[in-house]
Amino acid sequence: MNVSSRPKIRLRDYIAGSARLVRMSNLVIVALTQYLTRILLIGPRQDWRSIITDADMFVLSLSTVCIAAAGYIINDYFDIKIDIVNKPERVVVGRYLKRRWAMGAHQVLNVLGAIMGLFVSPYIFIINVFSITLLWFYSERYKRLPFIGNLIVSLLTGFTLLILTVEYPANRHLVFIYAVFSFFISLIREIVKDMEDIKGDSAHGCRTLPIVWGIRRTKNFLYAVLALFVMTLFIMARALDNNLLVLLFSLLLIPVSWLAVKLIRADTRKDFRQISNLCKVIMLLGLITMIWT
Repeated sequence: MNVSSRPKIRLRDYIAGSARLVRMSNLVIVALTQYLTRILLIGPRQDWRSIITDADMFVLSLSTVCIAAAGYIINDYFDIKIDIVNKPERVVVGRYLKRRWAMGAHQVLNVLGAIMGLFVSPYIFIINVFSITLLWFYSERYKRLPFIGNLIVSLLTGFTLLILTVEYPANRHLVFIYAVFSFFISLIREIVKDMEDIKGDSAHGCRTLPIVWGIRRTKNFLYAVLALFVMTLFIMARALDNNLLVLLFSLLLIPVSWLAVKLIRADTRKDFRQISNLCKVIMLLGLITMIWT
């Protein structure tokens, strides 16, 4: 009898694997962040019902989600060997989804994202095509280079907020501040993740900052990024003469300071994973401050 030794994949496992591949929880956060920005920062807040039912806003947000999902897929497609070392339990492509299906899904999502952007505005379409191109080169090439990959992901994170100002220009200055906030937290988290994944990255020829500089010098670089992050936020808040925003950012110094302390003490992969999760918490706290801005 010819019995395959490969375990049968259940539908439940396939669905769970596909959701993990596109980082479903992250996609929900992206959409929620955009809607919160549209309601709380751009406003007017009292029209929140009409904002939620705004067709252009829905299509714009959905296009962003499609492109982000495609980015996650192509990233995992190119990183199968690295992820087998770093995160074997989270490998989806090749286990639950064939490589050619993953590439097909990536292309379909990108086309949908670009077309939906065109429905909203030609400028949104151009930004979406630029983001799609940047995500491809990031996954295929730049992720393995020092710093440039981290910078690309962080810029695209900020773009998820800035893209709203193309269609909804009101209070653009406030949206820009929160885009800068998102950029810095994302940059810090991406570099920390490189420190967490140094073993698998090194084994497959990557040249990330921790590999090129070592953990100690990379930490020193992150201290400088943290200092620049804090100074930039306060300078921008002061420039707007917004005392409430200064107060809110002052409160955020508590978790940011804790992050710095944990970074000083960090030595193991577990430590860096905890710092990465703390970055997510700080990002969430930053978004919550939109309520009082």
